[in-house]
Amino acid sequence: MPLDAIKSRFVQEIKSRGRDDKYIDKNEEREILQIAIQQGIGIETARAAFAGVCEQEDFVVESVLLKQIQEKCGAATANGGMIDQAMFEGFVASASKFARGRKPDAEIRKLIITVMEDHGLNRISTGWFKNWYAALKRELGIA
Repeated sequence: MPLDAIKSRFVQEIKSRGRDDKYIDKNEEREILQIAIQQGIGIETARAAFAGVCEQEDFVVESVLLKQIQEKCGAATANGGMIDQAMFEGFVASASKFARGRKPDAEIRKLIITVMEDHGLNRISTGWFKNWYAALKRELGIA
C-alpha cells in the first residue's frame, strides 16, 4: 500500500478514535500503527506519517506528551538535582499547554507522577514537616 494511502487511512483512523477529545492515547496509537505495519510499511515510516497526520489534524499524542515530560523531569534531576513543588507545578503548566486543554490538570499530574516513578526521576525536595509529593499522590489516588 503506498504511503499516501496509509496517510489517508491514518486520517480516518485518527478521526474515528479521537473525535471526542482530539487526544490519541498510547493504545490508540499502537492500534493505528499496527494497520500500517500490516500493510507492509516500516515502523519508522509509519511513525513519521502518523506524527504528520496528527499535527496536520491538530491531535495531541500521549506518547509525545510523555516524552516531553520525561525530558523535563530528567533535566531537572540531572547531576543530583531535585524536583520541588514549584518546579512540579511548572511541569504541569507546560504539559497542560502542550495538551491544549484536552486533558484535565488532575490527569496531567497523574501522567507526570507516573513518568517520574517509572523512570526513577522521583527525586523530590520536601520541607521539614511536609511532604508535598506524598500528599499529592494521596490526593490523586495514586499512593
